[in-house]
Amino acid sequence: MKTAQDFPTINERPPEGVRADGTKVKVLIVDDSMFVAKQLGQILSSEGYEVVATAVDGIEGVDKYKELCPNVDLVTMDITMPRMDGITALEQIMAFDKNAKVVMVSALGKEELVKKSLLLGAKNYIIKPLDRKKVLERISAAVK
Repeated sequence: MKTAQDFPTINERPPEGVRADGTKVKVLIVDDSMFVAKQLGQILSSEGYEVVATAVDGIEGVDKYKELCPNVDLVTMDITMPRMDGITALEQIMAFDKNAKVVMVSALGKEELVKKSLLLGAKNYIIKPLDRKKVLERISAAVK
């Protein structure tokens, strides 16, 4: 009977969320939808990223970023949320840390808001509904 050692590992690659030195990329997820936050968390965890915290709105997101900084490598930020929207939260995070890496998460039809967030310093954006491949591509590009 053949074992795993009998097969070449041509498709094996390191997980995207783990750096060359073995440390994990730490992510803060800010989204008022528990479903989207959980989905993002599962996609990122499956690639070795470490979700260090989640927040349900912009106010909580900014507070958690300030509290965890510098131990956050990336923030995923929903645009439409109660209490404080993602664009205002992005502005506050960028004012606090000009090197922050934020990827906006938006529903279709919010192109103007996405453009505004990119001008304010967001590194990339992801459109809902989430597509695993696109999420990982855009997060990976933003972390580099």
